[in-house]
Amino acid sequence: MKFATYKDGSRDGQLLVVSRDLSTAHYATGIATRLQQVLDDWNFMAPQLQDLYDTLNYGKPRHAFPFDPRQCMAPLPRAFQWADGSAYLNHVELVRKARGAEVPASFYTDPLMYQGASDDLLGPCDDVVCASEAYGIDFEAELAVITADVRMGATPEQALDGIRLLMLANDVSLRHLIPDELAKGFGFVQSKPATAFSPVAITLDELGESWDNGRVNLTLQSTWNGRKVGMCEAGPEMTFHFGQLIAHLCKTRHVRPGSIVGSGTISNKDWSHGYSCIAEKRAIETIQDGKPSTDFMKYGDTIRLEMKGRDGQSLFGAIEQEVVPVLPASLRAK
Repeated sequence: MKFATYKDGSRDGQLLVVSRDLSTAHYATGIATRLQQVLDDWNFMAPQLQDLYDTLNYGKPRHAFPFDPRQCMAPLPRAFQWADGSAYLNHVELVRKARGAEVPASFYTDPLMYQGASDDLLGPCDDVVCASEAYGIDFEAELAVITADVRMGATPEQALDGIRLLMLANDVSLRHLIPDELAKGFGFVQSKPATAFSPVAITLDELGESWDNGRVNLTLQSTWNGRKVGMCEAGPEMTFHFGQLIAHLCKTRHVRPGSIVGSGTISNKDWSHGYSCIAEKRAIETIQDGKPSTDFMKYGDTIRLEMKGRDGQSLFGAIEQEVVPVLPASLRAK
C-alpha cells in the first residue's frame, strides 16, 4: 500500500491512499482520517485500506482524483518520535578521515543515533527555510521507517517485524553550527532543523525482492540544482540494518506506533556513485586536495531526492525543495 497526507488547513492533514504508479489517489476518510489512527489500530484498519488500494489499482473507484505531490504534507506531519541513525559507516569514516580523526572501534558494533525534533516535519515540496547561509546548509538523503509497537529489549529480528512503512527523508543539517553544539557534549538541537519526507510512505511488500531483511537494495538519486550528484546504492553498505537501528532505540524503552527511525546519510565507498550530502563531497575533496572546494547550499538552491523500483517507476515520489531565507514578519503576515 501507499499512503500520503494532503494539506487541508489543519496540523495533521487528510489521509490518502495512493495508487502504485502515484497517478491517482482516494481519501481514506471512511476508514481513517489520519495515518496515526491507522498505525494505532493497524490489524483492524490495514485490511480495509488494502481493499481500497486494490480498487484504486485494479478497479474504478468513484471518487479517485489525480495525485499531486505539491499538496502533500509529510506522511506523518507530527510524529511521536524521530530518531535518526548513522547506518552507513563509510560516511562516518570519510568525514573523520578528512579531519584526521580515527573512527572508534565501538562505532562498528553499536549504532550512532540522535533524537531529532518530530513536532514540525516538512512535506516533500516545502521550502528549506534558514536564517543564514553562513550556517552551512546541507541536504542529507536518507531512508526512514515508521514503526508499530516494539517492546523494550527487542532483538533486531523482532524489531524488523515492527516496521510498518518506509519513506525517503531529507535530514537537513546546518554544518557550521554542529561543532559548537557537539563540543557541549549533549547532542544536536539548533544544527538540525525540520526534516522533510517523501510524498508517500509505502508498505514493505511494495519493494518486492528489493527489501532484504532490513535493507533496501535500490539506488537513491540526489539532484542538486538540476545536476545529478548522487546515485548511491542503499543496500550493500548499510552497516546496521533497520532492525538493528530499532533494537538500539528500544534497548531501554518501548517504541510506540508512529515512531520514525532514519538510516542516516546513504554512502558508498566507490566515489563514482557520487554523494548524498555535501559534507561528504567536501571530505573527499579534503582527502584528495587538502581542502574543500564545494560550498554548502545557498538561497535559491534546489534539491531533489528520488528512488525508483526495478521497474523504473518512482516508489515514493520525489522530495523537491528550495532553500529560502526567513521572511520578515511583515511579509509573513500577508
